[in-house]
This record gives sequence, C-alpha cells and structure tokens, in this order.
Amino acid sequence: MAAAAAASIRERQTVALKRMLNFNVPHVKNSTGEPVWKVLIYDRFGQDIISPLLSVKELRDMGITLHLLLHSDRDPIPDVPAVYFVMPSEENIDRMCQDLRNQLYESYYLNFISAISRSKLEDIANAALAASAVAQVAKVFDQYLNFITLEDDMFVLCNQNKELVSYRAINRPDITDTEMETVMDTIVDSLFCFFVTLGAVPIIRCSRGTAAEMVAVKLDKKLRENLRDARNSLFTGDTLGAGQFSFQRPLLVLVDRNIDLATPLHHTWTYQALVHDVLDFHLNRVNLEESSGVENSPAGARPKRKNKKSYDLTPVDKFWQKHKGSPFPEVAESVQQELESYRAQEDEVKRLKSIMGLEGEDEGAISMLSDNTAKLTSAVSSLPELLEKKRLIDLHTNVATAVLEHIKARKLDVYFEYEEKIMSKTTLDKSLLDIISDPDAGTPEDKMRLFLIYYISAQQAPSEADLEQYKKALTDAGCNLNPLQYIKQWKAFAKMASAPASYGNSTTKSMGLLSRVMNTGSQFVMEGVKNLVLKQQNLPVTRILDNLMEMKSNPETDDYRYFDPKMLRGNDSSVPRNKNPFQEAIVFVVGGGNYIEYQNLVDYIKLSQLGQK
Repeated sequence: MAAAAAASIRERQTVALKRMLNFNVPHVKNSTGEPVWKVLIYDRFGQDIISPLLSVKELRDMGITLHLLLHSDRDPIPDVPAVYFVMPSEENIDRMCQDLRNQLYESYYLNFISAISRSKLEDIANAALAASAVAQVAKVFDQYLNFITLEDDMFVLCNQNKELVSYRAINRPDITDTEMETVMDTIVDSLFCFFVTLGAVPIIRCSRGTAAEMVAVKLDKKLRENLRDARNSLFTGDTLGAGQFSFQRPLLVLVDRNIDLATPLHHTWTYQALVHDVLDFHLNRVNLEESSGVENSPAGARPKRKNKKSYDLTPVDKFWQKHKGSPFPEVAESVQQELESYRAQEDEVKRLKSIMGLEGEDEGAISMLSDNTAKLTSAVSSLPELLEKKRLIDLHTNVATAVLEHIKARKLDVYFEYEEKIMSKTTLDKSLLDIISDPDAGTPEDKMRLFLIYYISAQQAPSEADLEQYKKALTDAGCNLNPLQYIKQWKAFAKMASAPASYGNSTTKSMGLLSRVMNTGSQFVMEGVKNLVLKQQNLPVTRILDNLMEMKSNPETDDYRYFDPKMLRGNDSSVPRNKNPFQEAIVFVVGGGNYIEYQNLVDYIKLSQLGQK
C-alpha cells in the first residue's frame, strides 16, 4: 500500500497503459478521427493490471475491439495489429513465437509487464526470422508495470500466484535460501516497477534483521545499478514529469509484517475493510450471492443462497469514495438517506420517461438514447444522471445488506469491540471463554482470530492450565489449533527481539443500539447491532511512518537502516543524511498489508493536513 504521492499512482499507471494501447505513443485525449482498431492479447497478470484501471468502454474508445487471453484458442485476424501485454515467462514467449509462425495478425506490438531477459528476446527474434515475420514485429517494449493499483494511493504486488509472496511463503520454517531469493526478487521487481512508473528514486528505510531488510538491500542495489547506467536509466528525462520530484524525493518505508500480527487478524468496522473481510472482494470487484431467505437454516449456519452478482466498486462511484472509510452504521444510514432523496426524485424520472415515450424501456436503451438525442430538452440530460444514481444506491443497498447479514449472523460488532478492548488493554466486560464457547457468536475462524489477538497482545502468556482450558473450548468450537501453535513459537521468538506492539488507548465507544438512529422505514434492520464510533489512533505501521517522515527520534525506529540509491557509495548507516521531514511517503508491508492499516494511514494523512497529528 502507499501513502500520498503528488500525481496519484493510479493516474500514472493508467497513462502508461493508455500510451501502450496507443502503440507506445502518448495518448492525446481530444484527438478527432477514429482510433486505430486493434486486438489486445494479455495473460492473467496483464488482465489483473488492466481491469481495475480501464473499463471495457474505455478500451473500446482506445480502439480495442477484442481482448483475449494469450493462452486461449485465437483465430487469425490477418489485417489487424495486435498489442500484447504479458509477463516475459517461458510459456508466454513460446506462445508468442507460435503466433508469429501462424501469422495470426498484421503486426505485433510486444509489451512486457516486467523487463524481458536478453536470451528470451533472442528467442523471439529467432522465431520472427524463421517465420519471416521480422517486419511484422513493430515494437518490443518493457513496460515496468508489474503491480496492481487499486486506489489513487494504494497498490498490491499481484493477484495471480499471490501465495508466492505471502506472509506464509516468507515465514515458513522449511524455506530454502534459493526459494527465499526468488520471493525477494519477485517483491523487488514489482517495487522497482512501481518507482519507474512513479518516476522517482526513493530514500529507503527498513527494520533490521527482517525480510523487509532483504527487500531493501536488493531494491537499493537494483535502483543503484539502473541509475549508474546513464544511457539506459529509467529515471531520467521525461519519466520524471516536469520536475515534480526534483526537490523532494519520496520516502519508502519497508515494514515487516511481524511487527504487528494482531491488526491483520482484527475484525473491522469500516465499510471497505468489512467488504474485504466478509465478502468475496478482489481487484475492486465484489461478488455477491443473492440470498433467497433464511428459512429453516440451523443456528449460526449461513443462509441458503442462489444466483451470483458482481459489482465494481470504483473511484467513479462517489458514494464509495466518500464512505469506504466510514464506520458501518454510518454507511447504512447514508445509503438510507440517499434512497430517500432518490425516491423524492423518482416521480421526476417517471415524468421524464413519459415525455420521451420511454415507459417500460430498459435503462440501457435510455442511456444510449441520451447520447444521440441532443435536441431533447435539458430534462433528458438529468435522466441518465438519476438512473446512474439509482444504480449506485441499489449497488450499495445490496452490498451493505450482505455485510449486515454477516455482522448479525456472526456478531461481528461484539468481536470488533472486544478485540479493540484487548488491543488497547482496557478492562474486559465479559470473559473470553464465554465468547469462544457461545455457539451463536461467529465461525470457528472468528473465534480463533479473537483468541490469537488476545494471545499476541497479552503482556504475559496465559498459564499452561488456562491455555489448556482455552484450547479445549476452541477445539469444541471446531477450531483448527495450528495457527495457535505458530503464534506461540512466533511470540517466544519475538519476545527475545522486542516488546509487543502497542495499539494506543481505547478506541471505541458504543452509542447505544442502532435501532434508535435508524428510522423504522429503513432498509436495514440494525436491531441489536452496536453503533460503535471509532476514535482516531495510530496503528504500529502508521506510527513507524510518522516517526520516519517527521524525523522523530523513537526507540521503535531509531535503528532503522537508511538507503539512498543516489549516493555513489552505498553505506550501511542508519543515520539519515536528509534532515528535513518528508512530504511524500510510500509504505510497503513485506508479508501483506490490509485495509485496516490502509484506512489508518489515510486518516493519519487527513489529520496531518489539518495539522492535528
């Protein structure tokens, strides 16, 4: 994930993709005339990078008539240019060479997500020669786009094969040195691509003796080598964007997941993080199963389900942008207000439809119509806008209802509040054993997450006798005890290294039951769900960022290593050369960040802009 950057990383990656689709010539927005029609061929990696950034309509506007997976069966289209966007892997290269031999397209623009090696480039050249298609290979480009941007200020490394760079991959006890090298190289390659796209060379800080340090050393070396090769450096000239970063370089904070294992396990209370935790949410798309009622399902069981629907939660969606970081009860209330304001306008919609003789038409037909009938009055222009508003209200009503079902079925409000109390060392109002033993409270996984947070946050571990009692309750509740085994060893090891992370003071206060807040005609029956309000406090990741950005002296970060790839000689000192606070920072968690931390960083930035840190 990333914190604030001047031109958002989302914008920069989108511009880079549009340039690529425009045959690597900068894309001019208002150029008249038809675009050149072309085919886009991508692999799964390319698809994951493009899909959160460009809609099918935007691709069509760029002249993409077909977009196909590289390894699907594709028919020849001999008079059309093809733009490829793939990883430079062995099997992808083989398939591209096969395409050249089969003369599938008129010309080939080969774009590699990550830099292609010399030997693989020679393989393509040989295949082109053998197929006498050299003239058809128009361009070969390294795009350095091997990361996925999900928000203006957030990116992830990958979606395919993400278990290869996961926390487990890095921390499993039986990992060999060569496997670890591969994991580190994969992470570094993506971070390098990120900075090439950003057009800035960061100053790197990381904790010592961790996987984050290995990433820092490798990334520093890779940036340094690129800068040294002045002729081929990726950080000169036009990539830098009109001197944007010429004075101020960004800070890259590499944090190791092991500094705080409680937060990723924590049940959450903000909209985006809840959607990610309880629903099927990947690459900004949420897949819902439309429920068909909860009849005759046993207590605690998931309701019976039927057809699936998917929704994109995008930056264009104003409601999502405004409320993704809000506590859930607030979101439910806002959806309700939006719905009421829409109902007030609904009669207007009916009136407009009847003026245009469009009763009973489907909404797609109407939005098409609005493009073509400029002669209709301004009344018409407000119709697509109202229908779009209605679409977003329906979307969030469905998503929020699905989240609410989980909150109620699993008592997630109780978990959230209780975990907050554990993490902030507040007195607990009921025993942990009671929650674990309550058959109606949550799934076995919920119970395990709660217990692990308790175990991680405890100043001293529970006695063996207590632990046995907890273990029995967890086993009776159907929990797998392996995670506890791991955390036990992890805690013993971490104890030698440092004190447990602190999570600030108590952070929630209950505002009484929500049924008071919500009016009776509400879509959301929030009976019995607590209306918890969040108080801003910094999580460990945010605290580390704050110390390093503001150059504060703090035992938590004083021995963080300092790398400046632009310095001629690499020196291993933790003494920062730069004495001024940083204006921009990128935070990357080796082993995986999460939406709770992302939201916490966003809130921290908002507060620091108001000068209230």
